[in-house]
Amino acid sequence: MITATHSILDAIGNTPLVELRKVVPPGLARIVAKLEWANPTGSMKDRMAKAVIERAEADGRLRPGGTVVEYTAGTTGISLALVCAAKGYALEIVFSDAFSLEKRRTMQAFGAHITDVLSDNKNINEKLIRTLMSTAEEISLRPGHWYCDQLNNHDGIEGYLPLGDELWQQTGGQIDAFVHAVSTAHSIHGVTKSLRKHNDRILTIAVEPAESAVLSGRPSGSHKIEGIGIGFLPPLWQPELVNAIETVTSEEAKAMARRLAREEGIFAGASSGANVVAAIRVARQLGPGATVATIIVDSGLRYLSTDVYAEAR
Repeated sequence: MITATHSILDAIGNTPLVELRKVVPPGLARIVAKLEWANPTGSMKDRMAKAVIERAEADGRLRPGGTVVEYTAGTTGISLALVCAAKGYALEIVFSDAFSLEKRRTMQAFGAHITDVLSDNKNINEKLIRTLMSTAEEISLRPGHWYCDQLNNHDGIEGYLPLGDELWQQTGGQIDAFVHAVSTAHSIHGVTKSLRKHNDRILTIAVEPAESAVLSGRPSGSHKIEGIGIGFLPPLWQPELVNAIETVTSEEAKAMARRLAREEGIFAGASSGANVVAAIRVARQLGPGATVATIIVDSGLRYLSTDVYAEAR
């Protein structure tokens, strides 16, 4: 008997969990990583995109035949493009040359229309993000357009609550700390809230680029880790949910992404590399017997044209 999901959107979630063995030095806590590239577009953002669009449909903000508008570093844009294609909506994306060519082509393959904002030498910083946002806001004023506005969209957290439940179930409740990088902050908030329903003593450690460590109270700057570190405090940031913050340089994140591919067979982007660098630090602090969970955010297939892999030898 053939069993099939109703639509591609039903394939979102329930991703595998694996233990990292090669990149973790001996004598540390166990590190487990959720392979979110097993979602349909190869990213955890599929969870958020489905949640925000279905909420907007339910309350009438997004109507049949409407157009979704969003600014993005590409990962959210690809996930929104998938959901829009599956549901029959048009999609207007505001993007930049600071982000990978693979992301651009994937969004276009799903049917998205892209408006470009040029960066300063492909640096990711506050000026770029705010220009993306203001451009998207202007486009959203057109008739029949709905502005997703991920940074200010409270519905974003809903898609990540199941991710926390999955982590709890897959570890058999044996989890002491959760380590994750911050962009909109929806994923770190959703997973933390979900995990702490089961055990309120679980630690949450946020990760951000060392070159733009605004969560840590340092100056805003430019970095090369796509998808995180927007250069200012996310509007919906909840610092009370976080026990500590780890900063990781762009070079550390990219080097770990390459190590994950070569040593663990896990093909991922630099934000996942940053997650693992920070998770190893936390695992060293907690020591043997503890379990640290983190997320492999998306697939390395999105970064083949970037210096994460283009210069790898």
